Amino acid sequence: MRALRLFLCLLTLAVSGTATAGGGPFGIDHRLHYDNSGIWKRGNQTALMYGTIVTVGVGALAFGDQDKLGDTFWRSVDAMVITGVSTEALKYTFRRERPSQTDDPNRFFKGHSQSFPSGEVAAISAAVTPFIANYGQDHPAVYALALLPAYDAVARMKVRGHWQSDVLAGAAIGTGIGIWASHRDSPLIVGWLPGGFSVGFVHHFKP
Repeated sequence: MRALRLFLCLLTLAVSGTATAGGGPFGIDHRLHYDNSGIWKRGNQTALMYGTIVTVGVGALAFGDQDKLGDTFWRSVDAMVITGVSTEALKYTFRRERPSQTDDPNRFFKGHSQSFPSGEVAAISAAVTPFIANYGQDHPAVYALALLPAYDAVARMKVRGHWQSDVLAGAAIGTGIGIWASHRDSPLIVGWLPGGFSVGFVHHFKP
């Protein structure tokens, strides 16, 4: 799929541009120079994460599943929820120490550490993928949404929240689940909710 290739290529370039030979599962992991200022500030990353959650949630409730846009929002909801559960399970399984905790990228299965994979990069990747898959071919500007997880991937490394392999794995998980959600016959979670959610507030209150 063209959207997937472009999306993952952009993320890989963003990460590999900061990477040199190192350790970890891909042999590229090393700590970056710490930078928690300007564009890389942790507060900006948090704002992006919560802004993504709010935008997807409000969009799904507002538009329902009555048109292509609303359907895409609900597919993003599916992707984000399933991605969140999956990455949390993996974090507790691998228990990898963060770059803020150690300079050794090979320290897995240590206490309650939760570096692998990056949950934030995974969630943002999951959120934007259904929009890229559904609208990218007809509206190429939508591909710019791939910049959001690419930015977050680099920013998480800058503040030593994650290793290179953490953010690449997170992006792959989120993108993969986002593509799965995009190709289902119908959104999953909206089907479990009362019918009013599938109508949406915009359509419900139309005269």
